Amino acid sequence: MSQEKIGRFIATCRKDKNMTQQELAEQLGVTDRAVSNWENGKNMPDLSLFKPLCNILGITINELLSGEKLSKENYQEKFEENILDTINYSNKKIAKYSRFVYLLFIIFGLFIVITAITIFPSESSWGSIYSTIGVTLFIIGIGLNFKHLGLLKQSIILIVTVFVTLSILLFADYVNVKNNKEAPRFRLTTTTTGDVIYYDTLFYDVYRCHFDEDNEYWTIQQNSNPTIEELINYCK
Repeated sequence: MSQEKIGRFIATCRKDKNMTQQELAEQLGVTDRAVSNWENGKNMPDLSLFKPLCNILGITINELLSGEKLSKENYQEKFEENILDTINYSNKKIAKYSRFVYLLFIIFGLFIVITAITIFPSESSWGSIYSTIGVTLFIIGIGLNFKHLGLLKQSIILIVTVFVTLSILLFADYVNVKNNKEAPRFRLTTTTTGDVIYYDTLFYDVYRCHFDEDNEYWTIQQNSNPTIEELINYCK
């Protein structure tokens, strides 16, 4: 299926009917720019316009897709060929639209993550909740975008994407805790007892001693699973 050939054929048939692009566009309910794009081979008419376009130009859909007038001898051969071409064309349009949707998943997911980190304070659990939603959408978009590669390759890409994404987020969170003295966003639990706030994360512990006082200080340690008694005495 040649868009350029079909476009030239549409232009020829239109001129044979003594019609302008504007007149043809008005009858089809589209813009003259759309008709111009068809005739220049930039894109194809929507499938829903094939029949009304053919009726106006006095041709068959088979002839439209062939880009030429057909004789009885080669009509059936071209008909079968055009059916296959139309199926391939439709599949390509669906695939193109699908990739656009998958890209939206990726972009929207990243947008949610960035927005959540920017808007919500580190003490709020909403930041981590929305970040998780954003990461999930991002990973779904990546997975769908590569589903044509097969299950094995798609699985490898997903595993690598999950690992890299989580590593970046957790490392950025750690840097923020260390440099800006803020609560880790991706924490498992938060315990407040005595004059210490204890943040338990997957890879390290954060102790905020004498919180909201002039002598407040932060300590980051490896996971130790302290008891309540140890927490009470930690800052003494």
